[in-house]
Amino acid sequence: MKRLVALAVAALLATAPGGALAWGGSGHRMIGQEAMRSLPGELPGFLRSPRTILDVGELSREPDRHKGAGRLHDTDREGAHFIDIDEQGKLLGGPMMVPLAATRADYATQLRLFNLDEWKAGYLPYAIIDRYQQLTINLAYWRVLNAAIVNPAWKGNRVWFKEDIRRREALILKDIGELSHFVGDGSQPLHVSIHYNGWGDYPNPNGYTTARIHAPFEGEMVKSRVSQVDVAKAVAPFRSCYCPIEQRVTDYLLKSRDQVIPLYEMEKAGGMKPGDPRGGTFATARLAEGASELRDLIVEAWRASATTKVGWRPIAVQDVLSGKVNPYVALSSVD
Repeated sequence: MKRLVALAVAALLATAPGGALAWGGSGHRMIGQEAMRSLPGELPGFLRSPRTILDVGELSREPDRHKGAGRLHDTDREGAHFIDIDEQGKLLGGPMMVPLAATRADYATQLRLFNLDEWKAGYLPYAIIDRYQQLTINLAYWRVLNAAIVNPAWKGNRVWFKEDIRRREALILKDIGELSHFVGDGSQPLHVSIHYNGWGDYPNPNGYTTARIHAPFEGEMVKSRVSQVDVAKAVAPFRSCYCPIEQRVTDYLLKSRDQVIPLYEMEKAGGMKPGDPRGGTFATARLAEGASELRDLIVEAWRASATTKVGWRPIAVQDVLSGKVNPYVALSSVD
């Protein structure tokens, strides 16, 4: 019932002027833009252009902007934006989040044992991993196409390669925009907690607020008190965890969950009141964490794209880069 009420409030906010949804437009835009601005030189040039930076900032808002498309569309996707973890690392008091089930089907089976489902508990880690893997394969296609178009032995297919590069770059920006959105959701502590909109009906010995602080924190406060310049300054250096994507994502979400108590302590101390700088400082740090993680995942996807396969029947990226295999048949499709 609490989740249904929260969804109803979210729907009202979505249609209200200036309504905030998951960091609001301002926060998601900053995360996307600052991640792209901090990409290292090893990434393709088209990803570092001023136009792409602006585009990704806008595309980062897209999973919220298309809410309202219809009941089936909205209810199926709502769980992608959150995961409700308690202080013990359990999902709504049910199974432990870690180790993360290998697939969403396995996750659903795990939750059913506790009379839960992925729409009640949320499936944010799977939304992030899905978009990361999609980005990786599209970057692999981009590598192959750009190697093929300059190979004189394959000049007969050059027009098709050029057109597919154009299509692939559009898909890559869409992938990054969606990845940005869900990584951004994960940096907002209230998106990874059972205490997602006030402390709720749980033991509350420290007297944390039960008011609906979710939208005021991630929306208007960010818009009015967070500077994009300050977010940019707080973006961390690139970090590779040299670990599976599943581990990286769960570590990231649990680290964000650890900021739930500090957020409620900040609110209790008055940090969200007008004129108090503490709320803006807290939100700035979380937005910078989201931008840093997004940037790192884009770099990791780029590096992983060099060692995968593409097309049907699959061909190794390295075989195309070395000139061993013309990718045209595999990319244009063997029916």
